[in-house]
Amino acid sequence: MEEKQAKLKKIIMDIKTLPTLPSVISKLNSLSDNDKSSMQEMARIVSSDQVLSARILRLANSPSYGYYRIATISNAMILLGINVVKSLAISSTILDIMEKNSMSLWEHSLGTGVASNMIAKKLGLPESEEIATAGLLHDIGKVIINSKCKEAESEIRRIMNEKQVFLLEAEHEVIGTDHAEVGGWLARNWFLPDKLTEPINCHHNVEASMHHRIKTSVVHLADVLVKASDFCYSSDTYVPLIQQTAWDTLRLSKQIIDELVGELAEKLVEVKNFSRELQQTPP
Repeated sequence: MEEKQAKLKKIIMDIKTLPTLPSVISKLNSLSDNDKSSMQEMARIVSSDQVLSARILRLANSPSYGYYRIATISNAMILLGINVVKSLAISSTILDIMEKNSMSLWEHSLGTGVASNMIAKKLGLPESEEIATAGLLHDIGKVIINSKCKEAESEIRRIMNEKQVFLLEAEHEVIGTDHAEVGGWLARNWFLPDKLTEPINCHHNVEASMHHRIKTSVVHLADVLVKASDFCYSSDTYVPLIQQTAWDTLRLSKQIIDELVGELAEKLVEVKNFSRELQQTPP
């Protein structure tokens, strides 16, 4: 069994077959690290890829961010900032893969992004847009497992159904790791900042988060609330409990949770409408 786990894990984590980020994002990273680069120069680089630009604008105007009036990459740069636009570029690429791979996973990710943004604003936390991005990307590991090893994915589903266990338990039994760890590994391979990588890696184990526990707690809470809302199928049959570490870190109360649940219900209607609108729009 251990030999099979090691083999499957090696297939999933084979760096040579990982999806790559568009070259535009690499150029954007280089420019943003150079103090002499101008906002206009960076906007030109992103705008040179029309498909990526369209995806970024679509995401910027989605319920996750809710600006609705961003019409150009230049506007996005000014309103959201360079770091958020970089995150949007990465998110749009991953969400495009998700959309083709699994519409329910795409909707769950979008819903978690919306919930993360809403929770951050409700609690008065800084960098709510980047927390939303971490929420959007939290399940990228599922995409990698599903796209690179169908055999493992099918076996995971079988064990979940037969043993009635959580997805993470089934993943560990089959491949010796889980989608959160795979997602964190992928994020590090892409050189994403720690404030995105850590919530991705630790959203099912908040206590393991060392440097960005608040952001990780928000993504964990958002993930649980979206699953509890029965908004869409998120791959897990059961809804996990909110971990005590997240509860303590965010200083939650029953009143806050009740308010979040009520507000999220309205937001998820927007997400569902947005998703339907996209599905009806020709590519």
